[in-house]
Amino acid sequence: MDHKANCVVVDDDALSRKTLENLVSQTDGLSLEASFPDAVSAANYLRQHNVDILLLDVEMPQMTGLELIQALPQQAEVILVSGKEKYAVSAFDLNVTDYLVKPVDYPRFLKAIQKAMEALAPTEEAPQAAPGKLFIKVDHQLVGLDVGSISVVEAMADYVRIYSDKKRYTVYSSMKGIANKLPNESFMRVHRSYIVNLNRIDSIEDNTLVIEQRLIPVGVTYQKVLMNRLNTL
Repeated sequence: MDHKANCVVVDDDALSRKTLENLVSQTDGLSLEASFPDAVSAANYLRQHNVDILLLDVEMPQMTGLELIQALPQQAEVILVSGKEKYAVSAFDLNVTDYLVKPVDYPRFLKAIQKAMEALAPTEEAPQAAPGKLFIKVDHQLVGLDVGSISVVEAMADYVRIYSDKKRYTVYSSMKGIANKLPNESFMRVHRSYIVNLNRIDSIEDNTLVIEQRLIPVGVTYQKVLMNRLNTL
């Protein structure tokens, strides 16, 4: 691999942090860029640096791993690491790449890294046909959707749900992957879990979009960019 994915480790337990650092160091294609004992220090670093993969503990003082994810715009593939399974549902609601339970063994770590690397790689999920068309795999065939008919894309762990005029489709894809297929001039990510067609917004109130009676939250980090892009009087 020509390009190494840079990784940041965040864990308040010294032994767990060292274990993750060692797992990164013995994995081809990974480069450990930084390691932090708390989420606050990591947040300051992440605001200034681009990171490919974030290996993040959940339970930490001052700021938890889940709070860190919510506080920053999604710029990395996040692999959460915890000694408890109870945070898994909340983690996947935040569209994390994977969730590892301590103690982490190398095969399970490698599986999570592979998942993150696939999400980081250039996507080839649909053939680039005529402009305005997006082809998605439904059962055993490719179905062509008019891009303009798509109103909302919602993240669902390893899948995305596409809402169109005719029906909704559940497709195996990352949010980053489908965002690369949609035209930037009309589509925008407004939340960690939502991409919207700006032309289909009916109204906005209290950082919530209304699109065809569906309520879409707007993440704090996306609010200013969204308002700058809207054609307002």
